Amino acid sequence: MKSLAVAFAGCCAVLLGGSSAAQAPSSAFDASYAPPRLKSGKPDLQGLWSNALVTPLERPADLADKEFLTEDEAREYQAKRVAAVNRDARPDDAAADILLAYNDFWWDSGTSAVRTLRTSLIVDPKNGKLPPITEEGKRILAARAEEVKKLGGRWDSAQANQLDDRCIIMAGPGPPMMDAAYNSNYQIVQSPGYVMILTEMIHDVRVIPLDPSTGSGSPRAESRGDGRLNAPTQVRQWMGVSRGRWEGETLVIETTNFNGKNPFRGSTENMKVVERLRRVSEDVIEYNFTVEDKSMWERPWSAEAVMRKTNGPLFEHACHEGNYGLYNTLVGARLEEKQAAEAKSKKDSK
Repeated sequence: MKSLAVAFAGCCAVLLGGSSAAQAPSSAFDASYAPPRLKSGKPDLQGLWSNALVTPLERPADLADKEFLTEDEAREYQAKRVAAVNRDARPDDAAADILLAYNDFWWDSGTSAVRTLRTSLIVDPKNGKLPPITEEGKRILAARAEEVKKLGGRWDSAQANQLDDRCIIMAGPGPPMMDAAYNSNYQIVQSPGYVMILTEMIHDVRVIPLDPSTGSGSPRAESRGDGRLNAPTQVRQWMGVSRGRWEGETLVIETTNFNGKNPFRGSTENMKVVERLRRVSEDVIEYNFTVEDKSMWERPWSAEAVMRKTNGPLFEHACHEGNYGLYNTLVGARLEEKQAAEAKSKKDSK
């Protein structure tokens, strides 16, 4: 993980400068920056962007309540962070070794941290952790675990395999849009009345209608009679139903109507995500989001990240593990069952 070590050290030097005080650094962006404009007058967010970051979503346990790192602390913590995510490790336990998936060559842990060098993407709660889980949430999580157990475990059946095992959907498209470990790249395209966000990871696409009353430049939705800004509650989708609006220089995207089959950190179909995208320099979009799910967490929580301009083109991530790997996984599971049955039969016959 040499690249991650260099990246983290570089971020410390660039974003914290010579400061050693444990406080939030001032913004690294020019407050007077004026983004390029579309014909409608709205900020131009179009282009290719990456959200690969070395900053974790939740604050690591060894940093306790430390919200920001000093330069010296960042250098000291760097080695611990690298060791924690070193995917070149080869544990003695075969199952743990398999879960590492690839060696370091395949992973892209990013070369950037959030501009304030926070110890977590989560900014609210202040402890950098997800809020406490509700009693209902605990029952939901227990029921999910029990269902997998009934199916024999993650690798014993197609139904128990996780969604990324089966190449159905991964973390990248969200919402919220999160670092997908590699291929964390996006293409944003704007047109009158819509914003499209293409995710490289499994090439999922979000087509987001905009509220015309905020100056999107399209005919008013109600006059078109398509009801696109008011999706029926019975419409449930993998990435939810997203609707956008402009608030000054910020694109706000509100998403509800999830199908609950693609939980984010345990979320349910009742999750609501509000994303905010604001271009703060030629090569950076500030990306903030708030998550609310009363069925899972006791309170809403918010995070701060960035999307940095990257080079293209995006490639079609033709994930096929679900087509080929699943068969071999199930063959292995059936073989284990056969061996266990034979061992039991031999034991019983003695």
